[in-house]
Amino acid sequence: MVISGLVPAVSALTAAVVLGIVIGNVPGFPAAARPGIAWSTKKLLRVGVVLLGLQLSVTQVLGLGAGTVVAVLLIVGLTFLGTLLIGRLMGVPRGLSMLVATGFSICGASAVAAMESVVERDDEDVATGVAMVTVFGTISMLALPAVLVGLGLSGGEIGRIAGGSVHEVAQVVAAASPAGAAAVAIAVVVKLSRVVLLAPMVTAVSLVERRRSSAGSGKRPPIMPLFVLGFLVAVAVRSTGVLPEAVLDGAKQLTTLLLTGALFALGFAVRIKILLRNGPKAFALGACSTLLVTVLGCTTMLTLT
Repeated sequence: MVISGLVPAVSALTAAVVLGIVIGNVPGFPAAARPGIAWSTKKLLRVGVVLLGLQLSVTQVLGLGAGTVVAVLLIVGLTFLGTLLIGRLMGVPRGLSMLVATGFSICGASAVAAMESVVERDDEDVATGVAMVTVFGTISMLALPAVLVGLGLSGGEIGRIAGGSVHEVAQVVAAASPAGAAAVAIAVVVKLSRVVLLAPMVTAVSLVERRRSSAGSGKRPPIMPLFVLGFLVAVAVRSTGVLPEAVLDGAKQLTTLLLTGALFALGFAVRIKILLRNGPKAFALGACSTLLVTVLGCTTMLTLT
């Protein structure tokens, strides 16, 4: 959390993964702490994803207008499917492609962490996916506003494009900031409208994984994980407007704290030698996926809104 405060472009979730990898690869870590690390991987993650739903209301999404909502659906769907296709053509492991596709199309590290619970993947794939979100999200955060401002686009247009194409929420805020406070407000709502698609995306992938598992001997994931259902309930509660701002602000901080702990635990299980093995292909996939989501963000937001 301190690192994220000092370097806003690096989210606390990303810093947690890096610290987890470093500490997990240092000899002499107390064996007594390992059960707690394993517990954190699942429990903290799932509660954090549930609370993430309190950051978005249905009213906010509908307030964007039909054109923007359609644009968001196209961005998320085409980026996800396109990234999977590119990953297959590049020979990237299916689990890693799935995590990168989810993180880049929806909401960065949070989406990667949510998807890892329903898809067959290696521990290193999670860390690699979060690393790609950080690298390419930062590049997009720095390059996109310079290009869009140079093209003479309005603050609203810049906000919509940034919210529709940049990976992490913090990176979206930074990308839209040069266009003013109004652009930032629009960008955040557009970004959160991508976040709400996390639930149907995870559920859809879970259904596919169940079919794959039924053909083999693997354990079948649930149709809809309970934490995903909890996420939808949280969105519904936020949409009622009954929760005061103080509660919502506290829930936002708690969400970050829980997901940070969970991603530290995920990083702890990673072994650097195996992580480096997928490095070049993952980097190429991240570059292609970033280009794809950026092109889709620009074209859909400028033509449909």
